[in-house]
Amino acid sequence: MKKRILLAEDDANLGSLLRNYLQAKEYETTLFVNGRAALDHFTSGMYDLCILDIMMPEMDGLALAKAIRNIDPAIPVIFLTAKNQEDDVIEGFRTGADDYITKPFNMEELLYRIEAIFRRITAGPAEIKNEELHQIGDYVFDSKRHLLSFKDDQISLTTKESELLLLLYRYRNEILERNYALKTIWTDDNYFNARSMDVYITRLRKYLKKDPEVKILNIHGKGYRLIC
Repeated sequence: MKKRILLAEDDANLGSLLRNYLQAKEYETTLFVNGRAALDHFTSGMYDLCILDIMMPEMDGLALAKAIRNIDPAIPVIFLTAKNQEDDVIEGFRTGADDYITKPFNMEELLYRIEAIFRRITAGPAEIKNEELHQIGDYVFDSKRHLLSFKDDQISLTTKESELLLLLYRYRNEILERNYALKTIWTDDNYFNARSMDVYITRLRKYLKKDPEVKILNIHGKGYRLIC
């Protein structure tokens, strides 16, 4: 079955080019030229990934991503950004975005990022893809379903949150090197991805705070250590 992509881009020419390119690559792609229309159709359709322009009329990409996350916390999101939108990119990662690409961009690069996300969803990092249930202190982490459970409470994790927690778990009580985590999950250790990982580490700490014996420590100049 073809993967379904929701594409929200207010530049009709660019949007049409992207849609046609992705459809030629066997992705069923639906184009919307404003955020409100995209949200209306997201609630009534079934999509596997969203590509959202940040600057759009009626509802911008950041607001749209937040609304989409409220409906489906795990769906992957890629932002399309202009070079002068660095602060928006960081805010986008706080909404749970999986990746971003800066305009102008090569369509093959966008395709690579889409394929990388779907590979991660399907398998996860190769060395840990066969693990599913993990005990983290008093938490149970279901890496296949992206669920973190504490007694009767359950948190749905985004794809990136789940991958990062899984990698931390694999290196529990040892040091997970920062650059290794970036290259394993984000495939690139550039500035934006590093800032993105910082956001995700903060969120994971928040999720895990109910058990005081579980901690994610910063190891200065090296990376992180999950204590559990």
